[in-house]
Amino acid sequence: MATFISVPLKKSSDVDLVKPLSKFVTSSYPPGEEQAEYLRAVEELNKLRKSAVGRPLDKHESSLEILLRYYDQLCAIESKFPFTELCVTFTWKDAFDKGSLFGGSVKLALASVGYEKTCVLFNVGALASQIASEQNLDNDEGLKSAAKFYQLASGAFAHIKDTVLSSLNREPTMDISPETVGTLSQIMISQAQEVFVLKATADKMKDAIVAKLANQAADYYGDAFKQCQYKENLPKYFYFQEVLPVLAAKHCMMQANAELHQSILAKQKKKFGEEIARLQHATELVKTAASRYDEYVNVKDLSDKISRALTAAKKDNDFIYHDRVPEVKDLEHIGKASLVKATAVQTPLSQKFSDLFEKMVPMAVQNSVSAANARKSDTVNRLIGSMREATNLCNGVLASLNLPAALEDLSGDSVPQSILEKSRAIVQQGGLQSIEQLIRDLPELLTRNREILDESLKILDEEETTDNELRAKFNQRWSRTASGDLYKPLRAEGTNFRNILDKAVQADQVVKERYNAHCEMIALLCKPENELCAAIPSANPAKTLQGSEVVNVLRAQLAQLDEVKKEREVMEGEIKSVTFDMTTKFLNALAQDGAINEEVLTSSELDTRYGSYTQRVQQNLRRQEELLSQIQVSHQEFSTLKQSNSEANNREDVLKKLASAHDSYIEISCNIREGTKFYNDLTEILLKFQNKCSDIVFARKTERDELLKELQQSIAREPSAPSFNVPSYQSNTPASATVGPTPAPRTVFTQQPQQPQAKPQPPARPPPPNITPQAASASVPVSAPMAPGGSNPPPVAPPTGPSQAQGPPYPTYQGYPGYYQMPMTYNPYAYGQFNMPYMPYQAQGQAQYPGAPPAQQPYPYPQQPPQQQPYYPQQ
Repeated sequence: MATFISVPLKKSSDVDLVKPLSKFVTSSYPPGEEQAEYLRAVEELNKLRKSAVGRPLDKHESSLEILLRYYDQLCAIESKFPFTELCVTFTWKDAFDKGSLFGGSVKLALASVGYEKTCVLFNVGALASQIASEQNLDNDEGLKSAAKFYQLASGAFAHIKDTVLSSLNREPTMDISPETVGTLSQIMISQAQEVFVLKATADKMKDAIVAKLANQAADYYGDAFKQCQYKENLPKYFYFQEVLPVLAAKHCMMQANAELHQSILAKQKKKFGEEIARLQHATELVKTAASRYDEYVNVKDLSDKISRALTAAKKDNDFIYHDRVPEVKDLEHIGKASLVKATAVQTPLSQKFSDLFEKMVPMAVQNSVSAANARKSDTVNRLIGSMREATNLCNGVLASLNLPAALEDLSGDSVPQSILEKSRAIVQQGGLQSIEQLIRDLPELLTRNREILDESLKILDEEETTDNELRAKFNQRWSRTASGDLYKPLRAEGTNFRNILDKAVQADQVVKERYNAHCEMIALLCKPENELCAAIPSANPAKTLQGSEVVNVLRAQLAQLDEVKKEREVMEGEIKSVTFDMTTKFLNALAQDGAINEEVLTSSELDTRYGSYTQRVQQNLRRQEELLSQIQVSHQEFSTLKQSNSEANNREDVLKKLASAHDSYIEISCNIREGTKFYNDLTEILLKFQNKCSDIVFARKTERDELLKELQQSIAREPSAPSFNVPSYQSNTPASATVGPTPAPRTVFTQQPQQPQAKPQPPARPPPPNITPQAASASVPVSAPMAPGGSNPPPVAPPTGPSQAQGPPYPTYQGYPGYYQMPMTYNPYAYGQFNMPYMPYQAQGQAQYPGAPPAQQPYPYPQQPPQQQPYYPQQ
């Protein structure tokens, strides 16, 4: 009775997880212990996959444990690695499609870890069903294990049914489609219920309970049979063609079992007529299972048990009770009781699971941390940028007023101390040579970045062109995602990089123009002090102003302005030194809410960290604005008191230009160094972008080759010409002469009206000769074998009148009553009936008799030989 159904495993192609995952680890984490730990974990993950899907698995719990561990690990790392960007392609074959002679089985390749999880979970259910089918159901431990594994298998298939479409975002193969796995889940839950029926029977539980359990199992099997039979695509698989009769037989047997135990309950209630009715119904069910599905299940024990009970019940009722036997339709319905439930898939499924990447944060957290760092950089740059802008404004105002050089140049014939300090600062920083070298390096860095970007987009263009050509060639058969749609994010990223480069070129041009404007004065500042003094025009002394109150006020105001500038430098260093990590807060938010509101969390943290600095910067800027206003007023008074002449004006203009040249040199140097760093950083980013493009193009090429191979195989399996009707006389292939004579099919040939040209009619058979019964009885006995498969007797020839030929009979065939032998002249097969010597005859292209008629002969019955010397002696 115990014939249980198991599911075959899916098979996967080898996948190298080490290269793409290691590349992501090395690019995302700095060298160190953490990176080394993750690289070791990648190696262990690759080994785990090979153990789980890269080799045949034994039907044992240890093999199932490996599958469960791999599934749990996939669930754990799904959120930690960007598998879509890494383009790791997983290829799996259809579990039920065994392929054909000219092509392999159906398979699907997707760069999706969700697809990998689905296929691994399918194998979990399949292996659980195989392990359950191997359990010994004669003991209690085996029954418990079988029920547990069947429920696990049912839960695995049910989970795939609910998640496969959202995990793949495309049409799956038939074995993991929702209708297929839904049917498999129903089959597994039916078998789990049957195991509980067996356990309840073995434990000798009450008949009412066993009847309800068996009736529920019959109901489950009936639902499984309907799902398996009426789904559109399932019956075409040989696997389900074998499963269907088993499900039907189990439905009958479980129903019969329920009726048997319910009849015992009726007997206990003194309802003897009901007892007999239920036993009769059970007998009919068992007979149905035995007659139709005997090769799949063994019902002898159950049938004997029901038969004995029915005989005893009828005997007692006939002689003692005389209770009326009701109709089956009038019987009370048997209740149902389910003790099974599909095991919910909740990770971790393995009790021994430990995450290889436990310390690695999920991609959602990584992305949130990156966004938070970007917001932090924006805040820092905004604060520092506002302070630097204020410093440049301050320097520009002072340079336009020739301060503090105007106060230091009261003698009119020496270089002001502030100009000498500016000159020494420029010389220490390398002067013109360093800044010119940096400017010359910029175009080379720009060209390098442009080449990397162009090469990255070029490989995308080439692969997309190839994909479009193949799509135009194969039309709808080219079923994979279009490259144009798949590359949209990459192309958007490439466009963003190109815009960044264009803006960088514009910024470089502004810097160069500014450098050209101040190049002459910067070169003058780089000269020694004596040459610098000679280059500055001299003016009449203004020593009378050295002790004036206006000069003292200006110097005090300039000193306060210097303090404001120094305060900004200190604040800039403090702002740059602020560090904080949002990882912990993001992990907590993900654990509590299942999502991360990065903007709210980051903004709150930035306000806490930089709120005080924002207020201090604003106060500093307001203080500078007040001081500059006061300095401008004081400088106006100073200019009025100061003697004015053309020489003094020329000297003051040169000193202003020198001060402005110093400030421009500092700013240009800073800008060019920032530009150089920008180009170098962008080079690393573009190299990663190029690797990403190369990886996805390589994965697409691999997918393209797989799809081309499948298309070639499918084309090879297609018929080369449309189907057509084969004439009936050609439908039986003649057997080899070495095997023995094969009878022709005994059918009457009729002209096919749809044929364009009618076949020629055979010549009419002459009337039979008068042959004595002794001669007719000289042939071989009637016990000769007949044509196989002839359940209907062949037609009998009428005693008189011609009839159409019935094909060549066996050489030892005597004939049915009323059948007369043909005349000897036209019957070359009737040798031996008149004691004539046999002369072998073999025409050209015809095998020696016994055998089939020649291929050139349009009718398979003997033809009249030409009017010439006969081949056999005549009587």
